Amino acid sequence: MRIGASELLIVLIIVLILFGPKQIPKLSKMFGKSVKSFKEGMEEDDETESAAAQVQTAETKLPETEKNA
Repeated sequence: MRIGASELLIVLIIVLILFGPKQIPKLSKMFGKSVKSFKEGMEEDDETESAAAQVQTAETKLPETEKNA
């Protein structure tokens, strides 16, 4: 099931009626900030996972004498 142009147009008209032309720029700005924050959070999570993986691989490569020290 795909959303066609007519369905998208109907949704946009309903949003325009509900929020009015003055509120739409505010809503889009708020939505943009939310998406940006989400992407930054995902990047931080990826960096944390890669750092943890590097620490784990470094620990497995240490000789037994260094692990116990």
